[in-house]
Amino acid sequence: MATIPPLAERMRPATLDDYSGQQHLVGPNAVLRKAIESGNLPSMILWGPPGVGKTTLAYIISQRLSRPFFSLSAINSGVKDVREVIEKAAKLKETEDNLPVLFIDEIHRFSKSQQDSLLGAVERGLVTLIGATTENPSFEVISALLSRSQVYILKNLTEEDLLELINRAITQDQYLSKKKILVKEHEALMRLSGGDARRLLNVLELVVNASGKDEVEITNEIVLAHVQQNMAMYDKAGENHYDIISAFIKSIRGSDPNAAVYWLARMIAGGEDPSFIARRLLILASEDIGNANPNALLLANTCFQAVNVIGWPESRIILSQTVTYLASSAKSNASYMAIGMAQELVSSTGDLPVPLHIRNAPTKLMKNIGYGKDYKYAHSYENNFKEQEYFPAPLSGTKLYDPGDNASEQKLREKLRSLWKNKYKY
Repeated sequence: MATIPPLAERMRPATLDDYSGQQHLVGPNAVLRKAIESGNLPSMILWGPPGVGKTTLAYIISQRLSRPFFSLSAINSGVKDVREVIEKAAKLKETEDNLPVLFIDEIHRFSKSQQDSLLGAVERGLVTLIGATTENPSFEVISALLSRSQVYILKNLTEEDLLELINRAITQDQYLSKKKILVKEHEALMRLSGGDARRLLNVLELVVNASGKDEVEITNEIVLAHVQQNMAMYDKAGENHYDIISAFIKSIRGSDPNAAVYWLARMIAGGEDPSFIARRLLILASEDIGNANPNALLLANTCFQAVNVIGWPESRIILSQTVTYLASSAKSNASYMAIGMAQELVSSTGDLPVPLHIRNAPTKLMKNIGYGKDYKYAHSYENNFKEQEYFPAPLSGTKLYDPGDNASEQKLREKLRSLWKNKYKY
């Protein structure tokens, strides 16, 4: 049994018709399917969460078009490896009519110099590049390479997609189909998969093999019992990336620097991109700390810049300092809640007109019809403040920012209350 490929590998689809999900890309008349069927395949970046079929889709494309297929992983490939593959592709082009496909898994982990080494091959038409990434390519892929590629966004698989995968594995896999498997409950399988097909099939195979029987009944209790005993296998494989980053963020939000630095160490051990960690800290500094401690955002931004300048392994020290500071800081999500409520308000009220007195009046005509009339310039008044209406009339008095219950924002609350009296009920 040790030599048998994992279930996820055995169930890897070979055609677009067998491919699960992503109908917006590969369904009938979808944009990517049309490109594949026409044969005019652009270089592309496949952006989406783990386990939704990025690698599989790249391979299916190459097979569908009868293209030579080269594959590299950004985790263990350097500039030398890229150049060797490009040289092979260049030789193939001399004898082959079909342009080779070069698949780069986790292309976001490539440095600028590594991505630059790809650029020339794409520009000269030596390869069609297909890059796969779980990170926003706008941040992680150099602009020159991005401008020469189409970006296709892959979505999490739906529950219906995942249930279809389970059924297909049970009925079609050469080993599982020989057993009598009844999925009595599937909620735990869904929850543990997180929309990741590979993880779903790994968990399913783990549970079936653990039973040691030809007749297997799968329940939520059985799934959780077996997976919790073997959860280390997912950590080692790096497949619970989103679980660990979730634990990391929630530990900082919960003001536990000890747990937070532990999860930081887990991400470091798993080879997580330091820039990804630093970017998440930047978001957290505003979302979970905000005006309770404005210095948090300054430190997080400095951390992000320093990580990209200093490099590894010294960046771990900078990350640790920032993580422990943010975890120990006062917390407030007031700014995050304010913009959320404001967006909901805009969505529900539409394009309300800007009050005339705070409109810009660059021309004489605009002034004549009342633009800017009676506007009170705040700096001309005592304490740089003069009460006037800034909202569209129907929204007058709407309070969106409610300062948090912490020392810093209590001062802001008192300041706002003294300025606006009872208008916003601070």
